[in-house]
Amino acid sequence: MPRDVGVIVAAAGRGERLGGPVPKQFRPIAGVPLLLRALRPFLAHPAVAEVVAVLPPDTAARPPAWLADLIGERLRIVAGGATRTESVGAGLRGLGPGCSIVLVHDGARPFPVREVIDEVIAAARRGTGAVAAVPVSDTLKEVVSESAGDAEPVGSSALSASSTRPPVVARTIPRVGLWRAQTPQGFPRSLLETAYAAARTQGWTGTDEAELVERSGGTVVLIRDAATNLKITTPDEWRLAEALARGQ
Repeated sequence: MPRDVGVIVAAAGRGERLGGPVPKQFRPIAGVPLLLRALRPFLAHPAVAEVVAVLPPDTAARPPAWLADLIGERLRIVAGGATRTESVGAGLRGLGPGCSIVLVHDGARPFPVREVIDEVIAAARRGTGAVAAVPVSDTLKEVVSESAGDAEPVGSSALSASSTRPPVVARTIPRVGLWRAQTPQGFPRSLLETAYAAARTQGWTGTDEAELVERSGGTVVLIRDAATNLKITTPDEWRLAEALARGQ
C-alpha cells in the first residue's frame, strides 16, 4: 500500500459547550487524552505519510508535553483560524507535497474505525470525495418560533438562546435518504485544493470539507460509519465516550 495519505486532524476549537479549565481536546478519556485517541489510528495506518494536528494558536505554540513528544517526521502542529474552513485550509497548506490523498478528521472524534478509514482512502484514490456517515434513524421535527407571533422556522442556535417555552413543531421531515456526516472525510488532494480555491474566490464557508467540494462541482460518496464514532461536544457525550473507552 503506498504511503500517499496526509491527514488533517481539526482540533482548533475551544470546546466551550463542554466547559472546564482544560481544552476539550486535551482532557483524558479513560486516562488517554481525547486528541491522542483521535490521532493514534492515523499515525498507525500504513498508508499515512504524515498527520497535521490543527490547534488553537496559543496551544499550537505551546503544546502539552505528551503531544510535543510526538512531533516529528509523521506529526506536525499548525495553528488554526477563526473558522473550520480556515483551520483545515491551514492544515492543507501544512501537508508535504507527497500527500496526493487528504483525509480530514475531527479531533473531537476519539473512536475512528480502521475499516472505515480504509474505505474512505479507497474511494478518494478512485477520484471522488468520501464521507464517513450514518443514516438518520430518528424522526426529525422542524420547529418554529412564536416569539414574534409568526411561524418562522428556527435553527438550533436560535432555540438555545430563546426562552424556556418549548418549541412548537412545524412539520415532520421524512428521514428517507438522510445521513449524518461524520469524519474522516477523504479527497484527492487536487479536488480539495480546487474546492478551497473556489471558496476563497467566492467567499464560501462550509460546516465540513465535503460541502465545499460539492459546491465546487466535485462528486462525494458516503461510506457507512459506526455510530460509536461519536463527536464529543456535551457532558453527556463525554460520559458516553468514557463508557465506550472502558468497554474496549
